[in-house]
Amino acid sequence: MIKLGSAFSGIGAIEQALERMNLEHEILFAIDNGNIEIEYDEGKELEKIRAMNSIEEKRLYNNNLYKNNTRKTNFVKISYLDNYKVKDNNFFYDIKLFDGNDFHNEVDLFVGGSPCQSFSMVGARGGFEDTRGTLFYDYVRLVKEIQPKVFIYENVYGLLNHDKGRTWATVQNVFEEVGYHYKWSILDARDFGIPQGRRRIFVVGFKDEEYFNKFNFPTPKELKFTMQDFLIDNCPIGNFQSKNGELVVKKGKGNPDEKLYLSEKLLKYVLSPGTKNFYHPTSNQIDLQIARAILSTQGNSHRSSVNNYVTTNGRIRALDPRESLRLMGFPDTFKITVSKAQSYKQSGNSIVVDVLICLLDSIIETGVFPSGKNRT
Repeated sequence: MIKLGSAFSGIGAIEQALERMNLEHEILFAIDNGNIEIEYDEGKELEKIRAMNSIEEKRLYNNNLYKNNTRKTNFVKISYLDNYKVKDNNFFYDIKLFDGNDFHNEVDLFVGGSPCQSFSMVGARGGFEDTRGTLFYDYVRLVKEIQPKVFIYENVYGLLNHDKGRTWATVQNVFEEVGYHYKWSILDARDFGIPQGRRRIFVVGFKDEEYFNKFNFPTPKELKFTMQDFLIDNCPIGNFQSKNGELVVKKGKGNPDEKLYLSEKLLKYVLSPGTKNFYHPTSNQIDLQIARAILSTQGNSHRSSVNNYVTTNGRIRALDPRESLRLMGFPDTFKITVSKAQSYKQSGNSIVVDVLICLLDSIIETGVFPSGKNRT
């Protein structure tokens, strides 16, 4: 059984990957504040939490700090708990207030990716302490406290060039400083089974050098699907499934929601090339075979050169939230229990499940996990 912990958990891409692969696993904890910000003294509150006697007491204090200081709803928590079972309901709101010592040497796999906006490093030679005040600091702090057998860290491709490369240099220095053996690579969703152009940095770290030496990133495979295969038009809701980790797309005639179709006024804006400050050609900008990167703001009707639009029965429409989830590797068994706006946001913030499946295959081949066996 693989014991999992995740931070910046979102709608559970790694959890979904393990489910799709039929791998026996247990979710020890998940952490996500649903992009809600409150003000508090981080050092003082964490010190107070560390002095508490039980994980449950700490979790309740962590979560109640938010409930008592904001009326905003954590919609990520709603989606997560409606789709996954967390041990003892160990869903925590805030990574900054999470005591990783409670799970020391208990976690096989720790997964997360701090938002790029959290980075503000002091320079290329910066180390762990220099990242204080960033969410990346707290992710690495948990790696140090938890000591998982393996960690997976994911972030946007642009992190490589952030602050003229100094941020990425600092990130690498910090991973070396915490004592893990790691490799990194740029992986694109279109190379691992999903028709979406989405390049992301993945860092995989091993506690034990023996397993690290056996690890190699997965090699790209032939893309079997186009975005059109994932549309409700050609695959009705319920027909997008997964078997032993592989997507199964059963063709048929589906009917997209009428509200997805663009009005004449909105269509004119969407197909507009923009102004001199934001200009993109509009030819071949819709009905793409490989989708553009799914955005967390895609419900806002961006121009066609940025967002994904398709033609159904001669009319142009936006993607349905279900289609956005499909393009992130979530089968139709994933329950949507939040609004369309929230679902769009959550899918756009997720990691592509199929990329994680291929990554997990490569990690499992090293023999690092107790189960040790690859899927069939």
